[in-house]
Amino acid sequence: MTLSAIPTWFGEKPSIQLELPEQTVSSSSIQTLQASLEAQGIPVLSINQESNKVSLLFGNESDQSHARKALNDLYPEQPIAFSYESVAPQWLSNLGMNPIKLGLDLRGGVQFLLHVDVDKAMQEQQVAMVDEIKANLRQNMIRNTRVQLASNNSITVSTNNPAALTSISELVHEQFPDWQITNHENELSLSQSEQYKTENQSVIVQQNLQIMRGRIEELGITEALVQRQGSDNIRIELPGVQDPAQAKNVIGATASLAFYEVKGGSSAYSRQNLVLKDNDGRSVVLDKSPVLTGEHITNARSGLGEMGTAEVNITLDHAGGKKMSDFSATHIGKPMATVYREYKTNADGDTQRSERVISVATIQSQLGSQFRITGAGSMQEAQELAMLLRAGSLTAPVTIVEERTIGASLGAENIQNGFAALGFGLGMTLLFMAFWYRRLGWVANIALCTNMFCLLGLIALLPGAVLTLPGIAGLVLTVGMAVDTNVIIFERIKDKMREGRTFAQSIDSGFDSAFSTILDANVTTMITAVILYSIGNGPIQGFALTLGLGLLTSIFTGVFASRAIINLIWGKDARREVRV
Repeated sequence: MTLSAIPTWFGEKPSIQLELPEQTVSSSSIQTLQASLEAQGIPVLSINQESNKVSLLFGNESDQSHARKALNDLYPEQPIAFSYESVAPQWLSNLGMNPIKLGLDLRGGVQFLLHVDVDKAMQEQQVAMVDEIKANLRQNMIRNTRVQLASNNSITVSTNNPAALTSISELVHEQFPDWQITNHENELSLSQSEQYKTENQSVIVQQNLQIMRGRIEELGITEALVQRQGSDNIRIELPGVQDPAQAKNVIGATASLAFYEVKGGSSAYSRQNLVLKDNDGRSVVLDKSPVLTGEHITNARSGLGEMGTAEVNITLDHAGGKKMSDFSATHIGKPMATVYREYKTNADGDTQRSERVISVATIQSQLGSQFRITGAGSMQEAQELAMLLRAGSLTAPVTIVEERTIGASLGAENIQNGFAALGFGLGMTLLFMAFWYRRLGWVANIALCTNMFCLLGLIALLPGAVLTLPGIAGLVLTVGMAVDTNVIIFERIKDKMREGRTFAQSIDSGFDSAFSTILDANVTTMITAVILYSIGNGPIQGFALTLGLGLLTSIFTGVFASRAIINLIWGKDARREVRV
């Protein structure tokens, strides 16, 4: 653990990870890349290349951000990732030892708090269920039945036809088993159980959480924190991101695509069809049920078509490819529309869905899992749409309710002030112990310094552990707790010597009698740390993590390491009067 703390003292520098086409990678191309950046006033500390992966190291976040803009112009289709690299000796990195990851308040960056509109998602599920019931009634040629959404989020079915009630009951039992059926005279009431509502809400938020992580990976941010906060909120921390505009556009966007059959003829404008506007404001009549939705899209890449216009190349999963293949095989020569859907928040804070047709194309042949769409707009808009589609369409719309930006300079100031407080507290404690307990005090000082190294090394080793400003406060508190362990032991040793025992006997008896007191005190504090970590978030978790780990290292160094040193030096001392 002590060895793993060494990389933290060397620190990290911002870097960019870039994947180049294998045919273009050479020593001359790397030199050209470095010269191009430096010509734009962007100094590069070092460039490392492994196969077609290139890592560029910069002196600060500002150079990193400017370099990304330049690299986007040079390699618009290549993935670019932000990260931080250790500047410790390479042999430490080869052993898998890296510096402690710093939190948002120390590194600087952006924090978003997102609200997931679960109600909107559940309403859309209910609308889809109503459409499914109506389609079932049409298929069975059952008439004079009214199906509608009620104000209490239930579905009512009114009819004088007993066959309709039987058919709908069978459909609900088979395809919607979590819905409860209440049978009144000539009417069915369909409602969701409370357990299903709770489980469905949790599933919707969890799906959005996974999609958010995918979107952040598409942005190339490798040290982001994405976690659920409360019942329907998601908190996202992006350390090192100083320009939140792009992150905000991608994280808060809820864009998705859907493909529809285009209706024509005199019966097109019927209640069973959907009418949407295209980019030119013209009305397009579509079948109400989509052929395919965005959930089947596994990959999307922007590019230029034969006419020089922007297009997006779509790749579908197996199920989506089969649906598209079956539909296109029976609709060759007929038009299919691509619908772009997004959610926006109005002035009243309500979430509203907007849809528009971005392209209508005639199916020339049977389509499979790969095809292309046009009409996405400019090349930049096509790139953003492709990024959103690769990361997935959100299960429920989200709204950014809070945005906080912490500058890199403020983060550096927090680090400086936090560790200055830690150094001052540690120094004063070392002086007091050396002055008050003399020789035993020097043993306590050695144990205290070892404790700090072990604690920092443990934080660096644990996956997912992040050091925050409250975490530094936990380090300062650990200093006091670690010394308190030694104070209890040394006072017990003094008590035993006053009873007339030898120094060696007092050491043995003092450690034994103090251990239970030390263990009780640390266990009660550990309970508090566990509770803080389990129910808290962000800074509270950072403090609780450091506090809990500090308790473990304090017991190890204060009891076991101190006793090993004292026994080695004074374990056979038979004197009965010794100044300690």
